[in-house]
Amino acid sequence: MNSRTLAILAATGASTIYGINHTIAKGLMPVYIEPFGFIFLRVTGAAILFWIISFWGPKEKVATGDWTRFIACAIFGMVINMLMFFKGLSLSTPINSSVIITVSPILVLLLAAVLIKEKITLLKTAGIIIGLAGALALVLFSNPETVNAPNIPVGNMLFIVNAFSYGVYLILVKPLTTKYHPFTLMKWLFLIAIIVNFPITISEFSQVEWLELPSHAMWKMGFVIVGTTFLTYLLNIYALKELSAATISAFIYLQPLIAITFAVATGADSLDAVKITAAILVFTGVYMVTRKTKPKLASTPNP
Repeated sequence: MNSRTLAILAATGASTIYGINHTIAKGLMPVYIEPFGFIFLRVTGAAILFWIISFWGPKEKVATGDWTRFIACAIFGMVINMLMFFKGLSLSTPINSSVIITVSPILVLLLAAVLIKEKITLLKTAGIIIGLAGALALVLFSNPETVNAPNIPVGNMLFIVNAFSYGVYLILVKPLTTKYHPFTLMKWLFLIAIIVNFPITISEFSQVEWLELPSHAMWKMGFVIVGTTFLTYLLNIYALKELSAATISAFIYLQPLIAITFAVATGADSLDAVKITAAILVFTGVYMVTRKTKPKLASTPNP
């Protein structure tokens, strides 16, 4: 099995875990833990795991000139991204979250056009408009609230911020993946994330009644730490060594398929006309943005 195939399998595995996470994490908030408190638990637990496994990795020293990029990656990938997603999930629904975050490839393309001057074709422009229209449809036309989803429009807006932040993270971290081992990257990024997240999250974390948590809440928290954080970030950083940031972000469209199936099967969410229409628009937009255009053949004169 070649390295590119392994990278594709890694990206698929990460998307599968993320898809299940939409429902599992939602079921814990705010009954057992508030969203920001959850982030402190998540980054701290993952940081401990990454530092433990780093002893089996190469001993690498981070170049002085790379620390600024490390800090930026941590802020966009483990602070803004996580805080906005979990806060949005506490206000909205698993299906909404899984659909809206699929605009990430569209946002990655826009960011690439601005930051590295990547050319945007007419097809991709149309895809951007259609995909963003789908995301905005969920923001503007969803029910304002439902059971365990007190402010769906605000939650949906936070998902868009989350997708934007994750797109920035993928672009920023890509050069580091060619220079450092995944263990080195993750242990430092998550350590920085603990420091930045601490003043924002410690208040909600300290409110958790740990001795009163039922066993199902404990294993779900463990799933978020080990699966949704430790494994997914490790799998994605491995995949980035072989695949581009735009390709990795395209795997995100697997999440709604998994998330919707899991949420509906477990009774955590339901489908309606707005969600279905928005999903079709977003998927169409993502397809148009990620579709590779065939190079034009040079014309030859008639004989």
